[in-house]
Amino acid sequence: MPTIVVEVMPKAEILDPQGKAVLGALGRLGKTGYSGVRIGKRFELTVDGEVTDAVLAEVRELADDMLANTVIEDVVSIEVQP
Repeated sequence: MPTIVVEVMPKAEILDPQGKAVLGALGRLGKTGYSGVRIGKRFELTVDGEVTDAVLAEVRELADDMLANTVIEDVVSIEVQP
């Protein structure tokens, strides 16, 4: 069964406290060379049957209406995995 993966990230202008916490932890662990971390969300939707243009259109609609808070987040990718 194919899977559709939707990735959502905070908008660039929105503060990402989780990302800042991870960046701070990297520094405390002695890991250098990183100037930023942003944390997003990944959704995997398993499709019963074939992924058609209609199914992808529905997933795009779901991503904008339900999976992402479009005030503070962007849907950055929607891809089909076999």
